[in-house]
Amino acid sequence: MIKVVGIDPGLAATGVAVLQGTGLSVKHFSYGTIKTSPKDKLSDRLNLIYTKLSSLLEGESPDVMVVEDVFSVEKFPQSGITLGKVTGVILLAGCREKIPVMEIPVREAKQVLTGSGSADKKQLEESVRRRLNHKKQIKPYHASDAMALAISRASLAPLSWWMRPKKSR
Repeated sequence: MIKVVGIDPGLAATGVAVLQGTGLSVKHFSYGTIKTSPKDKLSDRLNLIYTKLSSLLEGESPDVMVVEDVFSVEKFPQSGITLGKVTGVILLAGCREKIPVMEIPVREAKQVLTGSGSADKKQLEESVRRRLNHKKQIKPYHASDAMALAISRASLAPLSWWMRPKKSR
């Protein structure tokens, strides 16, 4: 059995999901968000994301962390730059905890779970719920996106790839 942490980076809300299972068979899962306040300085918001994620990673000791690959929209280049900063602290948290980190496009997760790389957030959330046999809606969408990333990577990679020696504490 493997443990995967999925991360959907965002400054206001970073989606986080943890799942344990083998292939498409998920045994345990949890999800949520790390929220920051727009009233705080950017550096404080990034520190909060880093600190909370580091604590989660230390407590969960996952086999791998999957992060949504950063993209930028031409109309809003500043948003892409900010998202890159958020992703940077997320990657640093994984590196500091000695967890293998993979970045994948959300389109890949959408393709695996819905059959369409252009599925909308609602379609993806519904597919995640079906896969988990979870009745309650997964909100916010950042959390369901994070779970989609974790599920899609767990279902595609050979089990041997995930296996790594656990870090000593």
